[in-house]
Amino acid sequence: MILDTLSIINFKNIAEGQITLSKQINCFVGDNGAGKTNILDAVHYLALARSMHTITDSQSVRHGEEGFVVDGNFKHDDGRPERVVCGYQRRAGKTLKRNGKEYERLSEHVGSFPIVVVSPSDTALISDSAEERRRYVNRFLSQIDRGYMSQLIRYNSALQERNKLLKTNPSEEMLLIYDAMLSASADAIFKRRTEIVGQLKPLVEEYYAMLSDERESVDIEYRSELQNGSLAELLLQSRQKDFVNEFTSVGVHRDDIQFSIGGFALRKFGSQGQQKSFLIALKLAEYRLLAEHVGDKPILLLDDLFDKLDMRRVAQLLRLVSGDMFGQIFITDCNKHRLQHTLSEAGVEYQLFHVNDGSATL
Repeated sequence: MILDTLSIINFKNIAEGQITLSKQINCFVGDNGAGKTNILDAVHYLALARSMHTITDSQSVRHGEEGFVVDGNFKHDDGRPERVVCGYQRRAGKTLKRNGKEYERLSEHVGSFPIVVVSPSDTALISDSAEERRRYVNRFLSQIDRGYMSQLIRYNSALQERNKLLKTNPSEEMLLIYDAMLSASADAIFKRRTEIVGQLKPLVEEYYAMLSDERESVDIEYRSELQNGSLAELLLQSRQKDFVNEFTSVGVHRDDIQFSIGGFALRKFGSQGQQKSFLIALKLAEYRLLAEHVGDKPILLLDDLFDKLDMRRVAQLLRLVSGDMFGQIFITDCNKHRLQHTLSEAGVEYQLFHVNDGSATL
């Protein structure tokens, strides 16, 4: 998957811009706040119809404006061209058009233009709650399996309704109906999460070894209450507890993924460099599986590349992603000379853009 051209209007600090991109590595350098990450976020909007940050669409509109437009011309690995236009207006909401035709449901777009992001905010996968790790797995699986996304929507809807019922002293008959709805979707979600973590595990180990020169061993493990029994059984066992708490206390909405290094929790025993290397290995593993399932090489966004990584590991990463297995790459950094030196050391070709006040120039 290649993004040939990118046009942006009133997106964050970018008033207007048009960029013709390299099919290989595109580097964006400039001071903090210049708009480097905003360019990457515009690409993310085209791929997934939302920001790569946890912000609303209205927060992506340039100050003082009523809306934004992001327009991109893509080319699939088989040569097929496609145009995607994502727009948002404060009063009318968001629209997404593919080759001039507007989607009825934005979820239909997910997975058509695969993308993987590596950014400083990834540390939340290690430091924050299990909800952040579930959100990551859900986003990943939604790009490769629309059936998974449908099951997740059904599960969350049934969960919300069941929790409402628990606050109103419902009948056993009503609870059993929602239990059956939850169980059907939970089984599919649990199975798919088990499969994908099993596929990620050896790849994460492989990429981490490459980045760290095999200095440490890492592991990734899926934890779910459904490993101890079916959700139908667990819901019956927790019935009285749910009545007291007035919410559903068991289910796949409580799943977690544990990361470890040398047999110990990565969160507690991993250095910043080790944690960042692990996260990059995780994203590279995601990239590889996404490419296999979708059939296109995903676009890779590397935001603030040197964050918590020494130059040796950055150079190793660049050598990895410049190989034939990877496709188009976007990189941001605030230090032009450091980035150029590292790219030269890695022996890779690139195109460099200077970003200033939301404007990118060669």
